[in-house]
Amino acid sequence: MLGRTFALAALALTGALGPAAPALPQDVSAPCRLCETSGRVDDEKPRAPVRLEMETRLDFDRVVVAGVGEGRAELGPDGARSISGSITAISDRAMVGEVVIRGEPGRLVRVELPKRIELTGLAGGSIKLESIRSDLPDMPRLDGNGRLSFRFGGSLRISGDVDGEYRGDVPIGVDYF
Repeated sequence: MLGRTFALAALALTGALGPAAPALPQDVSAPCRLCETSGRVDDEKPRAPVRLEMETRLDFDRVVVAGVGEGRAELGPDGARSISGSITAISDRAMVGEVVIRGEPGRLVRVELPKRIELTGLAGGSIKLESIRSDLPDMPRLDGNGRLSFRFGGSLRISGDVDGEYRGDVPIGVDYF
């Protein structure tokens, strides 16, 4: 609605000045981007491939479970911790994940994180890492050096007897926007 209001105000101003001011010739020709056969203008194609480097793994280290029932341990991208249910503590050594993206300076990137993954135990059990989120801005962009770093965390959901070590991979997709 704001765009429409602005356009109408500009037309009213032009109408009021119309009879007093002579019309100036304008060049309205613009390059046809739809006519490009490749779908992209050559200068928009990335000159460098996008790369992803894992700086720090997401690691809950140790989670203390007291009693039976479901529990949650949350580790936010900013390092904030919270617990609920049968979980009574998260280790002080727990760390959020940190990733560095490298590529062409100034380019917008699309980062895809899974919503949840299943971690498997060395003894055969499984637990879920849910609500994986990052501190990325809405429109992530590589800086002038072609670098962007972000942190991510999630919520560990535990239910039942889950004693042991658990591991899993968090697939992260990165591409130029």
